[in-house]
Amino acid sequence: MNLTQTYRFFTSILVVVGFVLTVGCKSAKSVMASGEASDQLSAKQVIKQHQKTDADFKTMQAKVRIDLRQGQKEQGLTFNYRMEKDKAIWLSAPLGLARMMITPDKVRFYNKQDNEYFDGDYALLSDFVGVDLDFNKVQNILLGQAIYNLKEEPHKVSVSENSYALQPKDQNALLELFYLINPSHFKMDSLQLYQQLKKRFLQVDYASYQEVKSQILPKDIKIIAVEDSDEVGVSLEFKSVSINEAVRFPFKIPAGYKEIVIK
Repeated sequence: MNLTQTYRFFTSILVVVGFVLTVGCKSAKSVMASGEASDQLSAKQVIKQHQKTDADFKTMQAKVRIDLRQGQKEQGLTFNYRMEKDKAIWLSAPLGLARMMITPDKVRFYNKQDNEYFDGDYALLSDFVGVDLDFNKVQNILLGQAIYNLKEEPHKVSVSENSYALQPKDQNALLELFYLINPSHFKMDSLQLYQQLKKRFLQVDYASYQEVKSQILPKDIKIIAVEDSDEVGVSLEFKSVSINEAVRFPFKIPAGYKEIVIK
């Protein structure tokens, strides 16, 4: 399935609702990026500081505004968002008109407007971003962490526009990988993946972060996926974020729905 077909699938998640959902934000401090990157830090030191920032919580819930864009087409909606760290990620549209449930084993989704559902693996999400995904990688993208274990291979670091530019010393010819690490809190400023042979490019930018109970969490994430001349943009804005509260993950595919089969 190409990028355009994948975009069409994801737009079915954004059910057209005939009202505007107004969200009241809880108090969360925006994180000011005031640090300066130093060329004296080694790659190992940057990696160590980045790994220290991995969010430490059991549960998270929020409102998340998701906007999809391709060319002149754009759709957006605010979802209820819940996460049990390392176990589940859950999205629900207003009135439960659409829901998505991601676990380490499965990606599931249903849409009450079209009476359709999807029950499969990570191939769909992997096709969209152009790299093999699993639950841990998806979770890391949502939390501003590197998608691969940075200790598995040597890296080199330089300073680029007041970010630490981190990359493997031996870049894979099939997949070039770059991280930009913020010098203030050592979360990611940007993730960039290049696949030259497939003419694919993925960039995940973290425009801002917020502090919730001493945890630094993304506030605004912008994703750009490019394949040949096709480009899809996804923006996520997290509001009313709270952590370590009791959460539920209601999810049951209604009877009689038509299964979406990805070939």
